[in-house]
Amino acid sequence: MKTSFTYWKEPDGVYLGYLNEFPDHWTQGDDLEDLKAHLLDLYQEFSKDDIPGIKRVAELELA
Repeated sequence: MKTSFTYWKEPDGVYLGYLNEFPDHWTQGDDLEDLKAHLLDLYQEFSKDDIPGIKRVAELELA
């Protein structure tokens, strides 16, 4: 299983990013692998579906 994420490197060398499904919830890492580990933690937590107020991005199929 895969999910997409957006990330960038800040001038101070820190990597910031978020899961595209949850764009309001950013995290950071010391390098790209560290960022991916934090993103995985977020995904596992947010996938529990019992946290109120978590905004999601979804697709709607049109006729």
